[in-house]
This record gives sequence, C-alpha cells and structure tokens, in this order.
Amino acid sequence: MLRVGNLDRAIDFYTNVLGMRVLRRKDYPDGRFTNVFVGFEDETRAAVLELTYNWDTAAYDLGNGYGHVAVEVDNARAACDEVRKRGGKVTREAGPMKHGSTVIAFVEDPDGYKIEFIEKGSM
Repeated sequence: MLRVGNLDRAIDFYTNVLGMRVLRRKDYPDGRFTNVFVGFEDETRAAVLELTYNWDTAAYDLGNGYGHVAVEVDNARAACDEVRKRGGKVTREAGPMKHGSTVIAFVEDPDGYKIEFIEKGSM
C-alpha cells in the first residue's frame, strides 16, 4: 500500500505511464479516505498495488524504511523509453545492477515512490 497525496495524479501515473489498470475503488466517507487498487492483471491472478488517499493529507514524508516496488518487464530500456514518452521520470537508466548482472532501472511516481524495473531473464 502506498499513501498518495493526489489520487487523480497517482492513478494517471500508474495507469497511463506504467500501463496498469484500476481494478477497484472505494470511498470511505466516515474515515475520509479512498482506496484504489491498480495492477497489470486481475487480483485473482497477480499481485496488485493499493493506493490510499487520505482526503485531508496532501503529502507524506517517504521515510527511510521504504525501499521500492519492483515490476518485472520484458525489456528495461524499452520500458524506460515508454515511461519517458508518457511523461514519467526515469531516475536510473537500464543497466546491470551493482555487484551483479541483473538488468534493472528505476522510475519515480508523482509522490516520489521508486518503482524498479527488473528485466525478465536477466537474473
């Protein structure tokens, strides 16, 4: 689960930049928050990401305990090119990870959360 400061901006990033789709959404007026679940596939077949928007909070400190969300992609360079083309931010270009040969890249969502691309078959 990621807490987001602007739900529309977050949904736009995860759907239009990363290519996920909104799977379900529920508002909780008494609690003043909304949960939106996004993913590449239906929740019954794959892991999904929960975006939580607290209506009265515009931003969060990321803290030092959070690392990143990892997503496997066919081609990390092509995935970075597609993110850039869709207006997203690439923070580490595709290439071998430090001390290894796995091809990885990093992008950043509008709230500053990192998403790692791990190239399929390079591990």
